[in-house]
Amino acid sequence: QVQLVESGGGLVQAGGSLRLSCAASGRTFGNYAMGWFRQTPGKQRELVGSISTGGSTDYADRLKGRFTISRDNAKNTLYLQMNSLNPEDTAVYYCAAKLVGYYSTRTYRTANVYDYWGQGTEVTVST
Repeated sequence: QVQLVESGGGLVQAGGSLRLSCAASGRTFGNYAMGWFRQTPGKQRELVGSISTGGSTDYADRLKGRFTISRDNAKNTLYLQMNSLNPEDTAVYYCAAKLVGYYSTRTYRTANVYDYWGQGTEVTVST
């Protein structure tokens, strides 16, 4: 079982940057494909991006070029670097883990395939 704890959210002005972190418990972090999702009130949780156990990344089309996902398996930590933020990026951001168990380049876009979720961290972008 994996426990995920997000951090790094907060209030930022439009045009600014934030880096979110997701700390995972356990010693098998590298066996999990990871994802970042976000959700605003009244809307479905949407994909931000995902990273495979092998480090391949995939992003929601409209976020490509502004957001970067990375992972540090030695630190059991997933990151989301967000640049050029705008008010439409305001949301609660969640990290998620899907057990894969081996090296793979496959990423996962669908929320319901993930096995574990963090509690979320709130990001607010002001004008």
